[in-house]
Amino acid sequence: MSRIYLDHNATAPLRAQAREAMIAAMEVTGNPSSVHAEGRAAKAIIERARADIAEAAGAASADIVFVSGATEASALALEGRGLDGAAIEHDAVAAWVSDALPVDAEGRVTVADPGRSVLQLANSETGVIQDLPSGLACSDITQGFGRVPFAFDWSGLDMAILSAHKFGGPKGVGALILRRGTDLAARIRGGGQEMGRRAGTENVIGIAGMAAAARAAQRDLEDGVWDRVETLRDMMERAVESAASDLIFAGRGAARLPNTSCFAARGWKGETQVMAMDLAGIAISAGSACSSGKVRASRVLTAMGYDSDVAQSAIRVSLGVETTEDQVLRFAQAWGSAYRKMRARAA
Repeated sequence: MSRIYLDHNATAPLRAQAREAMIAAMEVTGNPSSVHAEGRAAKAIIERARADIAEAAGAASADIVFVSGATEASALALEGRGLDGAAIEHDAVAAWVSDALPVDAEGRVTVADPGRSVLQLANSETGVIQDLPSGLACSDITQGFGRVPFAFDWSGLDMAILSAHKFGGPKGVGALILRRGTDLAARIRGGGQEMGRRAGTENVIGIAGMAAAARAAQRDLEDGVWDRVETLRDMMERAVESAASDLIFAGRGAARLPNTSCFAARGWKGETQVMAMDLAGIAISAGSACSSGKVRASRVLTAMGYDSDVAQSAIRVSLGVETTEDQVLRFAQAWGSAYRKMRARAA
């Protein structure tokens, strides 16, 4: 029986449209900084991609700075600014901000001074969606892009962080969306690429794939694909809840991404659950991919007020546009069976 992939918040499978665009870009030889025909052909791919991503994100082409991913975008946007954030931010953002902003029991953050603050659009572990205040200095929109409505122009943001592989693009490419007039000092120097904001020959192939994935993700959102995914997520939650009435669902009382469920069975380590499901042919996670594998309580759940037992017992199940009803029910059955065995051993 084929494996089931329910870890889309870690990375989404490469979309067919992205693969096709990348293969086509491989045929273009030139360096995009070269002025000859071959170089201009490579540059044209980048500029078309910049326009496509800007359109999908509700921004202008000049606002898009291509980088290697959300981690680099975070460093480029945040280093040296001394901004406030919350303890629920992804590690890539948390490395550059304080954890001064308060978080409530549902994972919602209160921002007192938007111009001095950073706030993610949606949380990778719980799926909780934030209300972004106007004038916010920066937002990590990585998990929400293509899954919930968003437009940079009406968001009031100065900067937004984006990574291609979360919405079906390739790994190793992303963007910083920058409101015109926002001060930005290049961190990687040595060339004039990206309008002097990020030196280094652009990843033409990756950028082409990112743009194709962004276009496809936007079409999915407009076509209501995520409504179907949300129905499957809710079906899965009801099924596991019927197997374990003592489950704790994090952020369930708040608006959430349609594909994301985070729940804990107290006393059953999240990493143990991940291994049990892996042996059953199902991929899930015990939190953000950048922090999973480390035996520690989820700092996101800890910030929400959960004790260490719950925070260490949580798993994340994240669905994708190709997830089926059969897959979520197979997961629920496998998880319920493993849960009953665990409780029997503990009795």
